Amino acid sequence: MNSPLQPLPTFDEVLLCTPHTTAEQVGLFLRRCLIPCGAGEKIYTLLYADELSYDVSCRAEELFQHLRRYNSSYRLVILCDCEREHSYIPSAFSQYKVHMIPQRPRADIQQYLQHHYRLAQPSSSAASVFKDNVCVGIVSSKRAGVGK
Repeated sequence: MNSPLQPLPTFDEVLLCTPHTTAEQVGLFLRRCLIPCGAGEKIYTLLYADELSYDVSCRAEELFQHLRRYNSSYRLVILCDCEREHSYIPSAFSQYKVHMIPQRPRADIQQYLQHHYRLAQPSSSAASVFKDNVCVGIVSSKRAGVGK
């Protein structure tokens, strides 16, 4: 995010975890990250790893410990909810823990995302609903169930 020319992460660099994420999905992700294949300078991100089931978390840590011997220059970020820091993955990787506070002002982050999600040419797509022809948006409400 240091430059608007830096790309957003690609689909293979991010795994969004849920309680339903399987050990196979996490294993494929870790292999992509930890097996050297000359893929460049990708930064892999495991989002909400604290949501993984206990069994999947154990298998993921075991695979990580096995695969990291083959690559000492991997780039892996594991993001977890600080309120769930006692779940398996945050505990297993606690020696690497860094409490993160966004280093950029919110306006800079929004501008960076708008640059990457803006349609080049206005069209009659759903993007016309959002400000400045941005093709993604967040709709929220303080009241539940009001037709979002």
